[in-house]
Amino acid sequence: MPKAYVFTRYGGPETEALTEVERPGAGPGQILVAVRAAGVNPVDWKLRGGFRRPGESGERVFPAVFGSEAAGVVVAVGEGVSGFAVGDEVFGNTVDGGYAEYALLPAAVSAHKPAGLSFTDAATLPVAAATAYDGVRQLDLPEGATLLVTGAGGGVGAAAVQIARAFGVRVVGVASESKKDFVESLGAVHVPSGPGLAERVRDAAPEGVDAVFDLVGDRTLAEAATLLADRTRLITAGAPPATVAELGGSRVVRARTAAVLDALADLVLRGALNPHVTSAFPLERAEEALRAVEGGHARGKIVIEVAG
Repeated sequence: MPKAYVFTRYGGPETEALTEVERPGAGPGQILVAVRAAGVNPVDWKLRGGFRRPGESGERVFPAVFGSEAAGVVVAVGEGVSGFAVGDEVFGNTVDGGYAEYALLPAAVSAHKPAGLSFTDAATLPVAAATAYDGVRQLDLPEGATLLVTGAGGGVGAAAVQIARAFGVRVVGVASESKKDFVESLGAVHVPSGPGLAERVRDAAPEGVDAVFDLVGDRTLAEAATLLADRTRLITAGAPPATVAELGGSRVVRARTAAVLDALADLVLRGALNPHVTSAFPLERAEEALRAVEGGHARGKIVIEVAG
């Protein structure tokens, strides 16, 4: 039986286990892939703690496989699926987890992996990079505009900086002092996080900022909002809808389309987007990969690689 890294109930790390599971079957509109790589994201451990995605309904079935994005090779195609065949190399969001030897992907929002894109890099794109892409496109800033990105040293933030730069936008990136070199390597002007943020941003961008892409929430979001005359230019993926609405902004609207994945793959191939995979762990060490992200200090992306 194939292996998967799961949580057996809601709770902390004590609920996790590497175990054998039934191989999934491809249902209508789905493709089954032999996983080659799976991205690790903060939402993974939050789901273990009982977090519910917006619009999610029904009771979670345990054991539940960790992971929200994966890349691999198609081994089965469900009813009604067109455009995919057994043997295709693909990537996308998962239906029921990706830290596994096999995973289901919804065909309508999955993409073919270009030959020049590694499985490891492809597995990082559907969650963090796609969120970043959707947010930058939502703001629709003209070339030469200035964008403030809070949480610029994390997975979504690092992608947002690079994508905005690829569109000709100047970026001021807020991150801890320890991530200064990393943020600057992405092409952003670094501003240290912490109290007094607004004043430091004004010093770094005396002409002001045209928009804010928040990935932190809380006090950082509130202080960043004071830098905008037009609060409709404030978006967040780091705070609840009600919180940002009180400030006059909105949540990032996710497109969740194959076209976004294709665009991200193209940016990687053109050298405009580096997924910055800083660590890769085998499936047998999935616990270590998840702890690295849950600790909140990982730079770039962490990936679980599954042997072919």
